[in-house]
Amino acid sequence: MSPRRSAPLSSRKEPQQARSANLVAAVLEAAVQVLAQEGAQRFTTARVAEKAGVSVGSLYQYFPNKAAILFRLQSDEWQRTTTLMRGLLEDESTPPLARLRRLVHAFIRSECEEAEVRTALADAAPLYRDAPEAGSARTTSAQAFRVFLKAALPDTSSGVRSRASTLILDTLSGVGKAFSDQARKPAEIEAYADALADMFCAYLVGLGAAPEPAPPARRRRVAQRRG
Repeated sequence: MSPRRSAPLSSRKEPQQARSANLVAAVLEAAVQVLAQEGAQRFTTARVAEKAGVSVGSLYQYFPNKAAILFRLQSDEWQRTTTLMRGLLEDESTPPLARLRRLVHAFIRSECEEAEVRTALADAAPLYRDAPEAGSARTTSAQAFRVFLKAALPDTSSGVRSRASTLILDTLSGVGKAFSDQARKPAEIEAYADALADMFCAYLVGLGAAPEPAPPARRRRVAQRRG
């Protein structure tokens, strides 16, 4: 039996005019709403077209199937995550572990704020996870984190840095998804992100990273917890 071919994920064409760009934007916004309201199982191109106020034929000019729409949403989410990660990790005016702490807080907040759509996209992953485009997109943030670790752990072997990168990113992703499965209050998100960042920073210090200088407010919180 020949292997099952993945559905095409690339857009049929890129919008060249403002009107076309607006149509694509409307389709993607409608797709987010349908995904959040109906879930991946009831997500169809017909429902998206109806929500966007466009014909199915117009939608098909840009997206060949529902997998292409879902993959575009997932790709956009990956791009936002990568942009966030690089912006925080490449800020050389901030000590490395302080950058990591900021990343953890920003990531956990983002997971909680967009939990509904993220969960639905995860349910839809079988439609595109084996496609070459998906594998390429997933590597970008990992590369950015490896570059960060090379600066944070300059005297550590590449093998140890690679293991640390995989461990931190997998843990961050896994616990972020699990934590955001239910509604969380801001103070709860802050405390959880702080505890997770504490673990990551302690791990990297154990591998040779320079310790993080604790700001006064944080030192007071630590002292209160110990007291």
